[in-house]
Amino acid sequence: MDEDLIINPNWSQRRQNRATAFRFLFQWEFNPTDRLSEDLREFIERLEHEEEYYAYSFELVDGVLDKIEILDSIIKELVTNWDFSRIAKADLALLRVALYEIKYRLDVPPVVIIDETLEISKEFSSANSKKFLNGVLDKALEQIKRPARKPAI
Repeated sequence: MDEDLIINPNWSQRRQNRATAFRFLFQWEFNPTDRLSEDLREFIERLEHEEEYYAYSFELVDGVLDKIEILDSIIKELVTNWDFSRIAKADLALLRVALYEIKYRLDVPPVVIIDETLEISKEFSSANSKKFLNGVLDKALEQIKRPARKPAI
């Protein structure tokens, strides 16, 4: 286990999985390779739990990277008066994971996704990020038109 990769042990398994997906995608943004599956497995192997524990992380990473063009176009539409290239890389990774869940994981209530994203941002992003992320995700929820407090399926 790599001490630098320890995620808050008091977090739920689902939050740890979201944070793991975020951290992998953040790292991948700086060093993308053609070995995505191998890179993700190597990343997970360095963590505290067995690979099965991180099944949701695998789903999130695969989903985000499969839909990254769609997710980025949504982000570009939502961040008016802000150049996409200027979005902090940590915030971008958090937005991609959250928007993927809001748009494609209909089994999870959006308010849970937004709350989890904001909690993770406290640990891994800047102090100003919470307001920015919350504003973008609230706009996304209005645009995607899902029930906020319950699963859509």
